[in-house]
Amino acid sequence: MSRIATRFAKVKAEGRGALIPFLEAYDPDPATSMALLRGFPGAGADLIEIGVPFTDPMADGPTVQRAGQRGLKAGATLAGTLAMVRDFRREDDATPVILMGYYNPILSYGVERFCTDAAASGVDGLIVVDVPPEEADEIEPATQANGLDLIRLVAPTTDDERLPRVLSGTSGFIYYVAITGITGTRSATSEALAAAIPRVRAHTTLPIAIGFGVRTPEQAAEAARIADAAVVASNLDEQGRAKPDAVRKVLDQVRALAEAVRAVRKAA
Repeated sequence: MSRIATRFAKVKAEGRGALIPFLEAYDPDPATSMALLRGFPGAGADLIEIGVPFTDPMADGPTVQRAGQRGLKAGATLAGTLAMVRDFRREDDATPVILMGYYNPILSYGVERFCTDAAASGVDGLIVVDVPPEEADEIEPATQANGLDLIRLVAPTTDDERLPRVLSGTSGFIYYVAITGITGTRSATSEALAAAIPRVRAHTTLPIAIGFGVRTPEQAAEAARIADAAVVASNLDEQGRAKPDAVRKVLDQVRALAEAVRAVRKAA
């Protein structure tokens, strides 16, 4: 099995949900983002999502946009992000890593070359925000050829007629976008999620992760209770500065999130 399938099977066997923290590559500098990446598993991350900085991140709210801008200013590239994953794999060959980004950098890099290099670097899955199912043939053959999971987004506005089309060719897990809109601007209610997730489950046996509207340990725990995983962005201070204790504070945030996610499933 892939690392993603193996990890979700392990989490399910433990009777709990999974935590997927998100970090932006090179934010605010390569050393800090690398320290966070290395520290995530020990802090309780089950899977890790890395954002690839892009100049026009249409799905992202102000917080992630600023993180991407800082990453680009620090020299982030697609090749640099893959190098981060290679460095991470020298110490951790078990924790799944998913790259989330946009198609333009992949197209510029070369789709087949990128997928080959991503797999060789230790990437397990891709979330390409702006490639809809109707255009999946742009990248899907290359992901399948290289054993990369192509993870699709399902929104609250995705109706039952469209769901099978969105989910066709999806592997790894389903990323349920908890809100209509951009990341980090508001949160979904438990009632809305409790109604939405069973509808998605009717069309797939893959695990479902909830993101976009999950911020606090309480919200992460609720998302993991209703679905199979919670995706939460890690945050530096409000100005995005790498203060001397920034890495420790972010990893403490991840520990609090992990404790909340694990506790709610044990209680259930």
